[in-house]
Amino acid sequence: MSSSKHFDVADAALAAQLFGQQNKHLKLIEKKLGIRLGSQGTAIHLSGEPAQVHVGYRLLEELCLLLRENMPLYPTDIDYAIRILSSDSTTSLKDIFGDTVFISARNRLISPKSLAQKSYIDNIRDNHVVFGIGPAGTGKTYLAMAMGVAALMRKEVSRIMLVRPAVEAGEKLGFLPGDLAEKVNPYLRPLYDALYDMLDLEKVQTLLETGIVEVAPLAFMRGRTLNDAFVILDEAQNTTAEQMKMFLTRLGFGSRAVITGDVTQIDLPRDRQSGLLHAIEVLNSVPGIAFTHFSDVDVVRHPIVQAIVRAYQQADRQNTDLNRSPR
Repeated sequence: MSSSKHFDVADAALAAQLFGQQNKHLKLIEKKLGIRLGSQGTAIHLSGEPAQVHVGYRLLEELCLLLRENMPLYPTDIDYAIRILSSDSTTSLKDIFGDTVFISARNRLISPKSLAQKSYIDNIRDNHVVFGIGPAGTGKTYLAMAMGVAALMRKEVSRIMLVRPAVEAGEKLGFLPGDLAEKVNPYLRPLYDALYDMLDLEKVQTLLETGIVEVAPLAFMRGRTLNDAFVILDEAQNTTAEQMKMFLTRLGFGSRAVITGDVTQIDLPRDRQSGLLHAIEVLNSVPGIAFTHFSDVDVVRHPIVQAIVRAYQQADRQNTDLNRSPR
């Protein structure tokens, strides 16, 4: 059964932004939703499968609202918007895309791009400890960093702590040159990259030199008490249960912690339980602690990353089913 709807932007300038150069935005919507879009003047005719036509119509409505608020529209935003509205067509894109977390040194707006990212941001605002759990490319660490930098700029905290376990993923630390700090530095590189993406070079160097921003391996946290700090523990799936407890009990007055990890990429020895998996079991009902779970739908990197994550998830499910089947 086929359905059709008619949408009129009723504004030539707005229609030009919505359609994109040579209708590239409309072509992208056609491809993603599997419907037909025909344009004439400021009007668009939608036809195709009823559910997809409904999503397409809601998409056009919501994109027009964003454009009227002078928000820029990029092809990637259209892709994210389709994912959101396909999941829940009643969602307001303005509530998500318009929730600016931070404005980077390059004047780029950092905001959530999915329902899970929006929930994650709200959880960080409302809780002392937040876990962001999901596959690579879902913005867990990047958004946590943006929230930390924003809190520092608003003077809600006096410093940012960026922490990561130095667990080998097939390589041996002993073969790397230098002292311990130099050996673990490559493991902390993603945290530096996110920081440099948000602030200009001089600002980052000043923050690092004065200790206002500190990047350190998890092993260096033992015995410390972190007051008035925004603390991010990245790659938490590679902590042990003992290390996770040690980290969480470092938090002092006025501090907040965000813990990120992907339970499908655990590099610990097989006989060691992941501290992230253990924390999910133990802390799930503790007040002031929130969990946000991401999926492949929330991947905000190159579209191929979403396909890769799905392929691996399918392979993992098949392996699980084989292991469960009677022999």
